[in-house]
Amino acid sequence: MEVSTAERGSPLHSVSAPAVGGLRLRCPRCAIDLQSIDCPRCGLLLQTCDGIVCALPPERAAHYARFTKDYEYIRAAEGRASATEEYYCKLPYRDVTGRNAGQWRIRARSYDALVRNVLQTHVPQGGRILDLGAGNCWMSFRLALAGYSPCAVDLLTNPQDGLGAAANYRGHLQELFPRFQAELSRLPFQSGQFDAVIFNASFHYAEGAAVALSEALRCAKAGGIVVISDTPWYNRDESGQRMVAERQARFRARFGSASDSLQSVEYLTDERLQTLANHAGIAWSIHTPRYGLRWKLRPLMASLQNRREPSRFRIYVARKTA
Repeated sequence: MEVSTAERGSPLHSVSAPAVGGLRLRCPRCAIDLQSIDCPRCGLLLQTCDGIVCALPPERAAHYARFTKDYEYIRAAEGRASATEEYYCKLPYRDVTGRNAGQWRIRARSYDALVRNVLQTHVPQGGRILDLGAGNCWMSFRLALAGYSPCAVDLLTNPQDGLGAAANYRGHLQELFPRFQAELSRLPFQSGQFDAVIFNASFHYAEGAAVALSEALRCAKAGGIVVISDTPWYNRDESGQRMVAERQARFRARFGSASDSLQSVEYLTDERLQTLANHAGIAWSIHTPRYGLRWKLRPLMASLQNRREPSRFRIYVARKTA
């Protein structure tokens, strides 16, 4: 896992205002608001490497080490990277490698629905958007092109499929958006700074769904929104459990690891969503992107063929009232 700059072979630099886009920071370890780059309570020092702010304390990096190792290996084997800048800049509308084109078509339709049905209604031009689980930062890049002010957060910092891949967008933007290595349940931002906080194909990786949602709501402004997009949804919990078992068996057979080191959310059901809403004191509005007739008929075809219910993707939006 890329945490220390010594391992990356690049020098550490102190965090400066331009590096964080003028955002006010909070210690991810002891949760006090920071006035400078070092925490006066616990001594944690926030530093940057290659433009990425490391806000992951060493003990939390150790906690995620196995997950990160497995995840990076599996993602690389699945062909989720390229040596060309074109690959990153064309996402999500075109996968120039052709290796995961079907999945990117789904991502593209979800993103278009997110912008059209949610962001254009709730977020002003120039509004701050927190991109949680940003991966190679394709969504932050698209949001910047659309006139928003994104901030990307992820555990991975590698230049193929992590925050380091954002270097591919530098020549296409006037200024590259801020990037933070951090975990979803301990965000390094003071409260109430973002017009929208988005879990884009990432909420199912959260350890502790209620905590991750609470952190997102904390970072949102009063009247701002929290969005969950492209996390698998099932009508029945049994279907989600079967999906997890099938995926772990497939990964174990292909990669030698079930990739199950984290106790993450994995999938959503209406019951889980209602439990989260009750805990956080929010109400969800639901948007269903159009993925085409074949996608719409998948549940029916699965039923006729006596297969488990397929996953579906929806966009869930909650407004922070205070």
